[in-house]
Order: sequence, then structure tokens, then C-alpha cells
Amino acid sequence: MIKRYSRPAMASIWSDKNKYKLWLQVEILACEAQAKLGLVPQDALDTIKNKAKIDVARIEEIEEKTKHDVIAFISSIEEYVGEASRFVHLGMTSSDVLDTALAVQIKQAGDIILEGMNKLSNVLKKRALEFKQTVCIGRSHGIHAEPITFGLKFALWYEECKRNIKRIQNALEDTNVGMISGAVGTYEHLSPKVEEYVCEKLGLKPVTISTQVIQRDAHAAFISALAIAATLLEKIATEIRHLQRTEVLEAEEYFSPGQKGSSAMPHKRNPISSENICGQARLLRSYSIAAIEDNVLWHERDISHSSVERIILPDATVTFDYILARTTNIVDNLIVYPERMKQNMDITKGLYASQKVLLQLVNKGLKRQEAYESVQKSAMRTWKEKIPFMQTLLENPSIMQYLTKQEIEKLFSFDEIFKNVDYIYKRCGIL
Repeated sequence: MIKRYSRPAMASIWSDKNKYKLWLQVEILACEAQAKLGLVPQDALDTIKNKAKIDVARIEEIEEKTKHDVIAFISSIEEYVGEASRFVHLGMTSSDVLDTALAVQIKQAGDIILEGMNKLSNVLKKRALEFKQTVCIGRSHGIHAEPITFGLKFALWYEECKRNIKRIQNALEDTNVGMISGAVGTYEHLSPKVEEYVCEKLGLKPVTISTQVIQRDAHAAFISALAIAATLLEKIATEIRHLQRTEVLEAEEYFSPGQKGSSAMPHKRNPISSENICGQARLLRSYSIAAIEDNVLWHERDISHSSVERIILPDATVTFDYILARTTNIVDNLIVYPERMKQNMDITKGLYASQKVLLQLVNKGLKRQEAYESVQKSAMRTWKEKIPFMQTLLENPSIMQYLTKQEIEKLFSFDEIFKNVDYIYKRCGIL
């Protein structure tokens, strides 16, 4: 799945080459810190820095025998470095390398994700402004309710996108920690200064306390933040899927030249990208559950989390990056049909004005329930007989004794819809 759908920049972060490169960087920085403390000779450090190389194939070959990835990695380095390699991994445990390097990988992935989220935010803002005064019907329970502007849909998503950006930033802040504390995290064989040095060079913070691993609540929060953000992408995609239905057709995905919708029916233009996004969002939600489960480990460490993370961290970031880019493209190129929106507004023959009539009757002194029943009587006649709502109102004596024909006609105007749109946009930071 990753190879099929991944975008190159994100996929490269989780490649074996990048992983081992970061492992080596952690090991060399630890040697530098130990050298500053007088525990590693300078000539040995120079040899390590000059001769250590990454050979993915050789590491994999050694791992076939050792059944331990970090030992295989160190053994491969030893073959290049020679005698000086005895100072590599000095006083460290595997997770010092694994967890610290993983923090860098998450940081790298997070940078790409935040860049993508900001692109989506900008596109949503642009389209919110574009359709600020485009009237369409609002729906509740899938049923026509009252008019809104199409731009308000984008404004809503824009505001939620900002919250998701903040949520992801906060999660990344908590995962941006490293550790070089040795077996069970006591620093018995290492000075905390080694950890401070390594983390500073990598742009990380030293974790406040660890066991033999950095605790996984922060990782769970990161994956959960992606899963929550994916629900926004799914929300957008679901709305587009509904709007593209033949019976609605107020908007649709861009259909490129040469694109095919069905192997059987040449007329089909299907919302396949939106459907794909909805499916992938389900996958991300499942990863959040696995990530939460990973926080519970035996005593100071077990590796039950490790096998899970090897799947969910690359897959979650790659999948999210993929559907994020796809959503941004869909929104940016979304085809919108304002004329169809007007046609759909007329389906109920003006019933969208029912609350305005109700409130006007209340303003005239009629009790609310009495007003409701009078308006509902006209509305049900419109539903049943397909007569325009305005006509059934004008032919309803219980209403006409309170309202004039001119007052009723005015209630069908769209002018009132726009009066607070700028107010909403300003609160969202769009204007």
C-alpha cells in the first residue's frame, strides 16, 4: 500500500536508508559527546566519523543471523570502522538509538504534513471567498432546510483545518524528544550530558524521564491527531460525494480529459477521489487505536509496541499525506454549479421560507404554536399538492389576517442571508 500510494518525500523518510542514516547520526553524536567528556579518544572519534558507512544489504544479511536489527547495524559499522568501533554504542541501549532516531523521523514527517495542511487551509480560504455570496440550500438530516451561502461550507472547513493544524503541532511538540539514558533509563553508564548534546544537535529536547523507552502516549497523540484531521478530509469528501449525486449535482470533482468513470457505462463521472479519501480515513482511525494500545508496556520495557509502530507510523503518515494532497487538489479544482443550486432551491417551491413566516406571525402577536400550526398547514399543502408555498400562504385565512401580500413576498427574499456572512468570515479570520 505504501509503495503504491506514497508521495516520494514522505516515503523516503521511512526508507531503510534514512532510518539507518539517522541511527548512525545518533551514534556518532553520542561518540562526540563522550569525546568531550574524555571517554572516547579523539583519534577514535575521527576514525568513526570518517569510516562509518551505511550498507543496507549488509545490515539485512547480518540481521538474518542475529535476529536483532540494532546489533546487525552496529556489526556492519564495525566492519568499516575496525578497532575504533569499540567506542560505538558505548553505554547505550538499542532504544536510545531507535527512539531518538524515530523522533527525528516523526519531525520530518510532521514538517511535510504541516506544510500540506497549510496548503489546504489556503485553498479553503480562497474558495470560501469565491462563493461567499453564492446561495444554496442548507440541509439537515439530508432534507432541505433554509438557504445558506456555498462559501460558508468552505469557511467551516477552513476553521476546522486551523484547529487540526494546532492539534498536530501540539502532538509534534510532545514527540520531539530524544533519550540517551541506557538500559532502563537510569544513566548508570552514561552522563546525562551525552543525551543533552545529542538532542541539541538533532533539534530535539531531552525527554524528562524514560524507562528503556520513551513512553508512547505522545506517539498515540500524534497518530490520533492525524486520525482526527483525516475526519475533516473525509467530511469534505463526503459532502462532495453527496453534492455530486445526479439528483443534486451542485458540485463535482474535476473530470480530466481521457478519464473514465465506468468500464460498463461510458456516461459515468464518479467521485472516485472522494470515495478513496473516505476509505483511507477509516484506515487512519484504526491506526489510532493501535497507537493507544502501544502505550501499555511491561515494566520498564517490552517490544510489543515495536512491531506495531513499524507499520502504523510509516503507513499513517504516508496515507495522511496522500489523502491530504488529494483533498487539496479536489477542493482547488472543484466544479461548482450555482445555476443548479438555484434549481434545487425551487424543488420545495419555497418551503425554505417557513421559519421566516413563522417568526413574522409571532412578531405580529400570534402565539408560537398557533403560528406553527398555521404555517405547517400551508407547508403540508405545498408538499401534497405541489402548489408554491407562497400561494398556499396567501390562500390561508389564518395567516392572511395577520400578514399582507407584500409582507409575505418580502419573506422569500434572500437578502437577509447575507447580512451576517461577513461577521462569520471575520471571526474565522477569512476577512
